[in-house]
Amino acid sequence: MSKRPPLPPFDHESALRKVQAAEDAWNTRDPQKVSLAYTPDSVWRNRDSFVTGREAIVEFLTRKWERELDYALRKELWAFDGNRIAVRFQYECRTADGQYWRSYGNELWEFDDDGLMARREASINDVRILEQDRRIFGPRPDDERGLPFPIR
Repeated sequence: MSKRPPLPPFDHESALRKVQAAEDAWNTRDPQKVSLAYTPDSVWRNRDSFVTGREAIVEFLTRKWERELDYALRKELWAFDGNRIAVRFQYECRTADGQYWRSYGNELWEFDDDGLMARREASINDVRILEQDRRIFGPRPDDERGLPFPIR
């Protein structure tokens, strides 16, 4: 198993880098690539789904991005301590019927000594939006990195 820097314990700078790396990976919408940031036995709670292990993570993300089209995500560091990071996030997508959504959430992350995420708990709420109300388009541009994202 390889190390996934930055490694815990996190300071402000390394926690920011970890959050941005997660955002960048998720915006690829590549389940295999995303799964490599997690331990082989990583445990997730995502809304009402419970997922354990990389293979299950790949299956979960594959299904997710098959139904959440044009997915684009922003994450923001909320807090950190030792090997744990808390983030808030928003993402937008559309469903096959053309309905756009903005999803708001919070995640709690716990990392092993190699910097792989061993635990992820996500609480997420969805809001219907009109296409013209979208504000997240693809990966974060370089000039927006490190900037907080407004709630509304």
